[in-house]
Amino acid sequence: MSHCLNPNCQKPASNPPTAKFCQSCGTKLLLKDRYRAIKLIGQGGFGKTFLAVDEDKPSKPPCVIKQFFLEAQDTNNTQKAAELFEREALRLDELGKHNQIPELFAHFSQDNRQYLVQEFIDGQNLAEVLAEQGAFNEGQIRDLLNSLLPVLKYIHNHSVIHRDIKPENIIRRNDGQLVLVDFGAAKYVTVSSVRQTGTSVGSPEFVAPEQLMGKAIFASDLYSLGITCIYLLTQVSPLNLFDISEYDWVWRQYLVNNPVSDELGRILDKLIQHTTNCRYKSVTEVLQDLNPTSVQPLSVGHSNTISVGHSNTISVGHSNTISVAHSNTINYASFRDIHTLSHSDAVFGVAFSPDGQILASCSGYWDKSIKLWDVDTGQQLCTFQGLLDGVRCVTFSPDGQILASGGSSRDPTIKLWDVSSGQKKKILKGHSHVVYSLAFTPDGQTLVSGSQDKTIKLWDVLTGRELSTIKYHHWVRSVAVSQDGHILACGSNDQTIRLWNMLTGRQLCTLKGHFFGVSSVKFSPDDLILASGSDDRSVKLWNVHTAEVIYTLNRHSSAVFSIAFSPDGQILASGSDDDTIKLWNVMTGEEICTLNGHSSGVNSIRFSPNGKALASCSWDNTVKIWQCD
Repeated sequence: MSHCLNPNCQKPASNPPTAKFCQSCGTKLLLKDRYRAIKLIGQGGFGKTFLAVDEDKPSKPPCVIKQFFLEAQDTNNTQKAAELFEREALRLDELGKHNQIPELFAHFSQDNRQYLVQEFIDGQNLAEVLAEQGAFNEGQIRDLLNSLLPVLKYIHNHSVIHRDIKPENIIRRNDGQLVLVDFGAAKYVTVSSVRQTGTSVGSPEFVAPEQLMGKAIFASDLYSLGITCIYLLTQVSPLNLFDISEYDWVWRQYLVNNPVSDELGRILDKLIQHTTNCRYKSVTEVLQDLNPTSVQPLSVGHSNTISVGHSNTISVGHSNTISVAHSNTINYASFRDIHTLSHSDAVFGVAFSPDGQILASCSGYWDKSIKLWDVDTGQQLCTFQGLLDGVRCVTFSPDGQILASGGSSRDPTIKLWDVSSGQKKKILKGHSHVVYSLAFTPDGQTLVSGSQDKTIKLWDVLTGRELSTIKYHHWVRSVAVSQDGHILACGSNDQTIRLWNMLTGRQLCTLKGHFFGVSSVKFSPDDLILASGSDDRSVKLWNVHTAEVIYTLNRHSSAVFSIAFSPDGQILASGSDDDTIKLWNVMTGEEICTLNGHSSGVNSIRFSPNGKALASCSWDNTVKIWQCD
């Protein structure tokens, strides 16, 4: 159905889905001749919010329309509402395309009303999650803090205070990512404005004392986030968690079979201090307490949850010196963009065929496609059919005959495709959530998958049978198999990397050092180095034998989503949410160059087998092929 946007329409929801004018009042139904409202999803004194579609795009992706109007009669309220609406547009536009903040698509006036059109976040807000699933536990609160604190740091670095952080304004997308919404109350901070008293805004239950008096500061957002956490832990209104007579928080008294460690309790207590002198001053301070630096030395674990049937072991604990002494005939600093290939939605994965002639790319959400491209010409060869949902990752088998793809939340299956015909060979069922990463063993007989369902699975490629499952305690975002097939590495949202002996099923060690989730892990061609990329904006190179950090590379300004070694092992590439790709000298840890060209975060990068090309894909709906001159 089409929903009329005239606030005075008597039957706004009674229009056919393709109608151009309202059948009740005659109002034009398409905003700017492209945005069609289909359902009212929110309403307040200053406006309405609609679920909509963008009919200017072939896939008609969903979006959100925010319509401004005034039901109140008072002039001051009219001016205030108009200012808040304009402010939200400015804030969203300035904050850019951070993947945890809704993107602003359009801002305009039509029929004497103002409109915002922004990204649709498919998911539930945390108030809805709480009502459906009950109180959060400590692990969920830590995940929430580690996910949202970097977002707060991002907006604070842009001199913006959100001023309305509460469960209703935090949406958990269907892929699990948390998104901060509703910047209507946001305040832009200048040297002069930070000292001025303004209007009190925000929801009283979650607002800091100084904000109630019109003096919001950056720490006010931290206070609101802390209050949100204790509410999610207790399911009790924050107004009832404070003892007026004692002038102190008593939230621990309302924990029901839901213990919180002393460490987390101290962090929450400091977040919700009434006096700003006793509260955390910055996001960085909170993150340091939440994720104290620690590097765990190599230790052999006793996990026997997988069994591949061999008794061989690998040698660990040596003090081998890492050296890279290959002759370099490729000038990596001369990479240039030669092809830009398009999907109709964000592109999450790319992979080169073993002969380097074909590039595969996969897209998510509304595109739901896997495409094969000719690397030399950039021409599309084919599009695989029969996908029920978006695809998060793709990889070729070592012989190039099979392409494996990992599905999203509505179809968390792994599909094996015949590359020559484009037909499905097998569907591997067993995961219950997004499949983030896939890796073949060097002999091509086993496929390893890592999923948001907190498991790693090993599959027999010939039969499609599940061989074994490693049960994890957090999302598995990346898996990699060493070149000799002996070691399995996985990176998780719990900030750690774990190594397993593929032949015996024993866990070898846990690598600790990242502050946030580990998004990507890769072995060097000689298996001496393991590289990891993280949401903490860093890349780390680890000595596989000693489990010690060789280098930490800190030149990205946002999360690192993907990493790749060049075939000769001399270069490491990293793709980031800061829209860039960086190339690093593995031997020295020095940055060689930065590749610019994507207009949004880089989700995946891969070197061609000969090392002379690099493929990247992005949230900007494109795939780029870079080549050395």
